[in-house]
Amino acid sequence: MVDVRVYSASVCGYCRAAKSLLESKGVQYREIMLDSDPELRLKIMRESGQRTVPQIWVGNTHVGGFSELREMERSGRLDELLSSAE
Repeated sequence: MVDVRVYSASVCGYCRAAKSLLESKGVQYREIMLDSDPELRLKIMRESGQRTVPQIWVGNTHVGGFSELREMERSGRLDELLSSAE
């Protein structure tokens, strides 16, 4: 099974939307909350180059945030990534 990680915050509509999209596809994911861990949040910011949540990884591939996830879904690339990462 592919390792999908969603770094998120508790008050984040885009985080909820990303999780909903993954759930609608039957994708299991690990949600890692950044609310109370400022050091982890800084680490994720450095690794992703982004300051926003969610930040999503499929295996070792950084997808980006909800907008990038949604675009990958629309183009069919998300299914390709999910199947190639297994």
